[in-house]
Amino acid sequence: MTSQTPLPHARIMGVNVSAITMADALHAIEDWIGRKARHFVCITGVHGVIESQSDPALMAIHEHAGLVTPDGMPLVWMARKLGHRHTERVYGPDLMLQLSALSAEKGYRQYYFGGAPGLAERLRDCLTGRFPGLAVAGTFSPPFRPVPAEEDAEMVRMINAAKPDIVWVGLSTPKQEYWMARHLGQIDAPVMIGVGAAFDFLAGTKRQAPLWMQRNGLEWLFRLLSEPRRLWRRYGKIVPQFMVGASLQLLREKIAISATHKR
Repeated sequence: MTSQTPLPHARIMGVNVSAITMADALHAIEDWIGRKARHFVCITGVHGVIESQSDPALMAIHEHAGLVTPDGMPLVWMARKLGHRHTERVYGPDLMLQLSALSAEKGYRQYYFGGAPGLAERLRDCLTGRFPGLAVAGTFSPPFRPVPAEEDAEMVRMINAAKPDIVWVGLSTPKQEYWMARHLGQIDAPVMIGVGAAFDFLAGTKRQAPLWMQRNGLEWLFRLLSEPRRLWRRYGKIVPQFMVGASLQLLREKIAISATHKR
């Protein structure tokens, strides 16, 4: 894949989701690193799609992302139903592992930005232990409070001084999407990737859903059962809203195709 090759996309409830494979994502990111381009990647699941319905700014951020990877199986299934049959799940933790392996081989420098105090360092230790030779340029856990402009500028200087190729952003949706979009053009790294809970999963501080639940689109249920008090409002909103919205979109597509065939 070259930089001239446009990546296919599926518009799912208004969100421009990249209809890609894991190999496509890796090729695109390597291309950006090679050209020292500046892009950001949204790792987007149903949560991001639903948040975008009531947040035009977040919808626009997805529109301007270099990639919007289908993080969950519901988006993969939707993309396939919309005609993109080869779409694969490009799950944040899996992308992080594959890019870490590639980076250890090719010398790409990582920066881990996000998580609770100590989490980024724990993630660094886990991944450098798993991938000998992985170069980690730096780590930083930003405060949870609003950051004044001077402090934000200092964080940008700190990241740029470390000269990473990939900045991994673990701030959760939609905070990480806003952060990447706001800092595009300020961060010198070729790519920023918002991976949310991947920091916790790969550092071993939270459990991932079993593979059978991931493959059947039930990861949300596992996370809800793991953290019911924190997540019940989120999933009580997004699961039914996505099911209704996706069903209506597919129905409209079917009606439009039927009308075209009758002409």
